[in-house]
Amino acid sequence: MPPVTILDPISIDLDNVIADVEAIEAVNPHRHGMRMLDGIVYLNPEQKLIVAYKDCHEGEFWVPGHMPGIPLLPGVLMCEAAAQLACYYSKVQKVVGDGLMGLGGIENARFRATVRPGDRLVLVGRGVKLHRRRTEFEVQGFVGSTMAFNVLVIGIPIPGEVKFEQFAGAGLNGVGG
Repeated sequence: MPPVTILDPISIDLDNVIADVEAIEAVNPHRHGMRMLDGIVYLNPEQKLIVAYKDCHEGEFWVPGHMPGIPLLPGVLMCEAAAQLACYYSKVQKVVGDGLMGLGGIENARFRATVRPGDRLVLVGRGVKLHRRRTEFEVQGFVGSTMAFNVLVIGIPIPGEVKFEQFAGAGLNGVGG
């Protein structure tokens, strides 16, 4: 049985983009085929909520191989999209410093419906635990009003002195990611 919906995705204006790809890439280091967010459409710091979307296209790297003739967005990429959503929120709300965030874990992942090329995957996230050393986000992904997956994403700072600005300054925008 699916969990209670955090926020009805149908109630969100998906045309009201508050952060486009350029704005997302200014915060998250993911690029090219590994950038899983195309737009942020809702951010409510008081309720610790964020909503974004990923448009799935025929030309994405996973389409020919997962699976031939029946392309399905891999669950691991749905989890990556959820992690990027949590990372974006944590950075813009200054939960974490200027270091890089990494995926510390996923819990209770459930895949409930398929996501295919041509679909828009809407991600709804709620911060459960927001601390500079560890974040936890409950994330639900929808295609239309159908819940495609849900997961608890754990984010941790990547140890060391590496800062996102070092990657941006090193030409990450134009090279691989």
